[in-house]
Amino acid sequence: MNSTAAVVLDRDGVINVDTPGEYIKHPDEWQPIPGSLEAIARLTAMGRQIFVVSNQSGVGRGLFTLDVLQAIHQKMRLAVVAAGGELTRIYFCPHRPEDRCDCRKPATGMLSQICEEWNLTLEGIPFVGDKAADMDAARAVGAREMLVLTGHGSDTLSAEHSVANEIFPDLAAAVDAIVRRPV
Repeated sequence: MNSTAAVVLDRDGVINVDTPGEYIKHPDEWQPIPGSLEAIARLTAMGRQIFVVSNQSGVGRGLFTLDVLQAIHQKMRLAVVAAGGELTRIYFCPHRPEDRCDCRKPATGMLSQICEEWNLTLEGIPFVGDKAADMDAARAVGAREMLVLTGHGSDTLSAEHSVANEIFPDLAAAVDAIVRRPV
């Protein structure tokens, strides 16, 4: 696949509402951020392959099971499809920070998996996230760092001095920028 046809998105705080200090532990708790599903549909219409990479330490903490996480992801996929979009693949890290795995962002294990499984490089591709860990992972692989102010984005921006190259109010605005400057 041509890497210019790829986009990487964080999940919580980018696609769906994220409450600080809480976890989405059931499909009923998953709610899209207004405009996010339509933004994903626009990326799909552009021919983009959309990869979601998400730290999900609630699994490692025993707050919810892998089956529940899959049900949450199924609800998200169906909502995206209903809006006219498609997610190529969802990658997640179930580990806790103290596990020191190689997949939990800011580590790049999930991103390496994308590169290996889809035969692409992430150099210059858009990576949209709301946390410093997202931007650090994007930077580590040479991706286009795009911070959104939804979720933890505002807190991330106020806590960091040079957290991202580009900052947007939400995913819809980030997709507007991707449309204007594809790569």
